[in-house]
Amino acid sequence: MLDIRFVRENLELVRERLARRGLTVALDDFERLDAERREKIARADALRAERNRTSEEIGRLLRSGQREQAEALRLRMRDVGEEIKRLDAEIARLDAELQALLLRLPNLPHDSVPIGPDETANVEVRRWGEPRAFDFEPKDHVELATRLGILDLERAAKITGARFAVLTDLGAQLERALINFMLDVHTREHGYREVWLPFMVKTEALIGTGQLPKFAGDLFWAVDRSLIERLPEATDPPAEDLPARVRELFDNGLWLVPTAEVPLVNLYRDEILEGEALPISLTAYTPCFRSEAGSYGRDVRGLIRQHQFDKVELVKITTPESSYDELEKLTRDAERILQKLELPYRVVALSTGDLGFASAKTYDIEVWIPSQQRYREISSCSNCEAFQARRANIRFRRHPGARPEFVHTLNGSGLAVGRTWLALLENYQQKDGSVLIPRVLQPYLDGVEVLEPRNASR
Repeated sequence: MLDIRFVRENLELVRERLARRGLTVALDDFERLDAERREKIARADALRAERNRTSEEIGRLLRSGQREQAEALRLRMRDVGEEIKRLDAEIARLDAELQALLLRLPNLPHDSVPIGPDETANVEVRRWGEPRAFDFEPKDHVELATRLGILDLERAAKITGARFAVLTDLGAQLERALINFMLDVHTREHGYREVWLPFMVKTEALIGTGQLPKFAGDLFWAVDRSLIERLPEATDPPAEDLPARVRELFDNGLWLVPTAEVPLVNLYRDEILEGEALPISLTAYTPCFRSEAGSYGRDVRGLIRQHQFDKVELVKITTPESSYDELEKLTRDAERILQKLELPYRVVALSTGDLGFASAKTYDIEVWIPSQQRYREISSCSNCEAFQARRANIRFRRHPGARPEFVHTLNGSGLAVGRTWLALLENYQQKDGSVLIPRVLQPYLDGVEVLEPRNASR
């Protein structure tokens, strides 16, 4: 969330930065609400000052025996008290409206972010590795995995629905191997602390990291059945109370995590950290659940864009002055996984029009997909600056007794496991349909060096 004081004092700058994102968000409502709020605060403060002065006057009158005059002033102050209550209620309402408005405003892009309307303005930063030149027509991961007997999309659809996957035999082992490999690299070589997390979170956790309220439609939500069973009772209480009870469901339900970033960041919600403990570097594996509304075409074939997918996440919590150095480190840490797997990739800086809601700056890491003859995103590494920390109230003290300041939070995939799985199959495929296993993964698969098609001799 943006700092209300910063928005108030830099309204034109905020307008200009939001315009870089391609947003023509009118801040007139903010200006109007804020002006009305300040006017009512000034009025309430003036009335309180008058009440204090009058209380002293009433005391003086009583001491001098002028009871009638004192009683008249007391009656007048009763009206003043009612007016103060009314103004306080109005101020609370305006505070809530301003808060709701700020919750829907995205982060402001950093000055170093390329300016542009969408992904076409993203800027390539570097490449690593050369895409393999095949002497045969490379197959996509669905055809490869089906022939290998390690992917079953039909049975996944039978038990759950479209855009879920069942991995079997060495396919399942390969998924698990990749998770363990990524966690081992990040903990043993990069110094991250591993965390095992709940896969469901409260509403306030998603507000804290910026997924709510704006992106509720992209999430999966679970709620206690007993709460749902109360909804049909539209006559007792009255039907007009139904929206309030729907809100109760929203507030008391749990959400399936869209990314481990959400629980990792919220570990420190409403805490004040010691500056000497920063940066905090965390990594976690979780399944991730997303509706992926609006995705279409070949992206929904196979494992490119699933409703449920595995991911190893990286999160850093640090001081404002160090956050951009930490962004470079975090991105390099994610890249290292692809380097060890010897998968070609590139890094691009996202343009202002392609930034995520909470991000001030993002690097996407894109792995080469032979069947598509293009690079596809496998990790987004972002600096959210104080945007999430302000929403989640995460602060730090530079030294004992110092005024608390908001931390900066960073996150990135290290990596998306399913996309790594399919990139391995496609990049390491052989003409006969077999797939070689990278050397660094072989110890995680009991020394297996090659995946053979199901009908091949083993």
